[in-house]
Amino acid sequence: MRATIPPAAAGAHITRTAAALTADVRAVVARGLSPARSAELVAEALRGYVMDPGLLTAGQRIGSPERYTQHVLHAEPDGSFSVVALVWLPGQHTPIHDHVSWCVTGVHQGTESEHRYQLVPEGGTARLVATDVVTNPVGSVCGFAPPGDIHEVRNSGADTAISLHVYGADVVRLGSSVRRVYERPAGRARLTP
Repeated sequence: MRATIPPAAAGAHITRTAAALTADVRAVVARGLSPARSAELVAEALRGYVMDPGLLTAGQRIGSPERYTQHVLHAEPDGSFSVVALVWLPGQHTPIHDHVSWCVTGVHQGTESEHRYQLVPEGGTARLVATDVVTNPVGSVCGFAPPGDIHEVRNSGADTAISLHVYGADVVRLGSSVRRVYERPAGRARLTP
């Protein structure tokens, strides 16, 4: 299941809170730090905004019954980062995937569960192994940088979940933050570019 990514409209409306978050992310990215350190500092910044009720407009809280929806709040003109809101109706989920860049997420509403995996080399192939299941309630923030970022995210709750994601890439230009999609483990993992 892939997110719907509406094209970023020039001058798209974001709230004052989202604009302040974007400015804080811009300041971190401008420092040119390692991906892991950038993710750590962006996570610290997001913690100050993720539970703010004024973070999103009403339109940025709308999901789709067909798949989880991604609302692009900002894509930096130089392609260095994007800020998006993901809206998940109950049961909606990503495929198992990894990312093209560092990523920071924070749960604004509801609860998300995350199944984490590791790719274990085995001869000429690789095997995908489940390593952890994490429940992320409202207010939780986490960040990571590849490698080691293989996961599946889902809304396993009964209500709509909304999360903020900051990626160290331009998701509008790339079409997604996903680098690879993996088949569910049943033996060997096959990679889908």
